[in-house]
Amino acid sequence: MTRRPFPRLILLGLLVAGSPAAAHEVGAWAGANSAPAERSEVAVAALDGKAYVIGDYNGATELLIYDLAEDRWSKGAPFPYPVHHTMAAERGGRIYVFGGYVNGWEASPKVWAYDPKADRWEPRADLPTPRAAGGATPLGAKIHVVGGSGSGRGNVATHEIYDPATDSWAGAAPLPTPRDHLAVQTVEGRIVAVGGRIDGDSSKNLTANQVYDPAADRWSDAAPLPTARSGVASAVLGREVFVIGGESKVKTYDAVEAFDLPANLWRALARLPTARHGFGAVTYGGRLYTLTGSPRPGGEKSGIVEVLDPKGAAPGR
Repeated sequence: MTRRPFPRLILLGLLVAGSPAAAHEVGAWAGANSAPAERSEVAVAALDGKAYVIGDYNGATELLIYDLAEDRWSKGAPFPYPVHHTMAAERGGRIYVFGGYVNGWEASPKVWAYDPKADRWEPRADLPTPRAAGGATPLGAKIHVVGGSGSGRGNVATHEIYDPATDSWAGAAPLPTPRDHLAVQTVEGRIVAVGGRIDGDSSKNLTANQVYDPAADRWSDAAPLPTARSGVASAVLGREVFVIGGESKVKTYDAVEAFDLPANLWRALARLPTARHGFGAVTYGGRLYTLTGSPRPGGEKSGIVEVLDPKGAAPGR
């Protein structure tokens, strides 16, 4: 596949340093076109070369769409109502959005599917367990929704599987360490659930890293996240889960750490130029794109887009 050059990218820097994670910090970051509206506490999913930014802590409902090849933003049909801390994943040519907080901190059971061709939202079968700030990830033809919090922000260990073909739900082994604001990704046919916090309290960040084997319907512990944090962005490239940014009560993080599932090892990469939380990440053309988020703890927002080439080469111009 021919890679298009990145128009108007601004090189942000190349960092190389030693790391206690038995690796070197490597990679080059570059800036790209900012989103047309500032957002935080979003869900982000990718489909057919575009990233979709859904929800907002401050109540915005417009769907923001980023063309990854063209470095260009557009807008889609608004989400049906204000929502934040929702969860999203792609399957079968649609973006599915699960739960989230509505009316302040009320956990929603609602599920919606976005059809990009029709630019339309459609309701789907409710989550059996209303929740927000968990993770959603596709595995095979289905989508797994893992962890999060209910109304009142108390954690749930629930792990439920959505089948888009039948619009139905099934249960699976619960998450061993209940938590919210965690990263949940599928890699090498298994699900990795990493980081997060206890009962919505970012002073109680975790290093927990647990892996789900769908064949055995069982979770196991893996090498812990080197930097305890929550509210991270995450994405998969190759056989690694990248965990980016995050927050605590007193700071936002610029840490970028990648977990190699088969090797059960972490490595550190060049730090995020703008430390932030409540944002999302997707991969395209061998690079990681980080979209929007809050540069300070709490409910601030931004339209920042920053792009990491993990191999250390600056994007083409």
